Amino acid sequence: MPRHSHRQEHPSLLSLRRTSVAFAAGSVGLLIAALLTATATSAHAADPEVGLGTAARSAVLAGTTVTNTGLSVITGDLGLSPGSSVTGFPPGLLLGTQHVADAVALQAKKDLTTAYNDAAGRPMKTDVTGKDLAGMTLTPGVYEASKAMALTGALTLNAQGNPASVFIFKAGSTLITGPNSTVRFINGGSSCNVFWQVGSSATLNTATQFIGTIMAHTSATLGTTARLQGRVMAMTGAVTLHSNVITAPQCDSPTTPDTATPTIGATATSPATGSTGTVSTGGSPGATANPSTPTGTGTPTRPTTGPTQPATTPTIPRIPKGHPHTGMGGAQTSSGTGWFVLTGLAALGALIAAGLGLGRSDKRRV
Repeated sequence: MPRHSHRQEHPSLLSLRRTSVAFAAGSVGLLIAALLTATATSAHAADPEVGLGTAARSAVLAGTTVTNTGLSVITGDLGLSPGSSVTGFPPGLLLGTQHVADAVALQAKKDLTTAYNDAAGRPMKTDVTGKDLAGMTLTPGVYEASKAMALTGALTLNAQGNPASVFIFKAGSTLITGPNSTVRFINGGSSCNVFWQVGSSATLNTATQFIGTIMAHTSATLGTTARLQGRVMAMTGAVTLHSNVITAPQCDSPTTPDTATPTIGATATSPATGSTGTVSTGGSPGATANPSTPTGTGTPTRPTTGPTQPATTPTIPRIPKGHPHTGMGGAQTSSGTGWFVLTGLAALGALIAAGLGLGRSDKRRV
């Protein structure tokens, strides 16, 4: 009888053990799902930048022509391929090297095509089709409009304390800004990591203050006194300038914050003819420029006996990969992910140990 009574208790103990094992398995499943979600969120936040290759050296890059009107200042190289017509320099000032239908320009155009296709293929984070970007505050990610993209006011890019944060904007057709529109950073950020992939043509209207690399499939036009901290590139068509300031960042060496623009109006020497050459203003690239109100005491002069090598070569401002002041920084990650993983593993171990302990206890009772 005692033995028979002992066997009557066995099914209930076995049921309890099975319940504990099922609870532990369910908890493990929840932990794994949470860990995968955290990992996916962290990976999504760390969108890689768009690699520009040799095109990164260009402040202006076009396919057919580059035309300038007024006293534009370009810090960086100017490239054109396969076209051969560059006009308006002088009076425009080029703080860099001009490459027209040469091997350098050809390679830059190839790298631009690769970068354009890379940006176009990025998976969308947020659909902004039919929405004006004005008034928005956006975090890092990929923003796509299936048709035209418009900005008629102020757009704020929140880098969330990570200057390596990447912003990619994909316009299905045109990109058009309104007069006096602005793009600005808060909480860090670098123009090295802002990209505008435009399905047809880009237009920055009068007095627009813009940030990032514009990669237009067809053409790009900058209205009078529009300023660009970045690059303007047209794959198949023309780039047209009107008294603009364009400063291409150099993103390899962390030396200078992302705010440098050249001074306009200092005495300069410009190439009179030819497809290559450099021009210097003699001023400081770190000063603030206003093309409508030159602050220097001299004026650009054309040499009377042919091209003249400038006395000094200005330093092109360099933009840090990491923090604008220290150069530190890296891929964006979720700061709590590591602790979450460790806590989850500890909880998992505790559940397994509890299940095993209960199982051994049941066996002893049996």
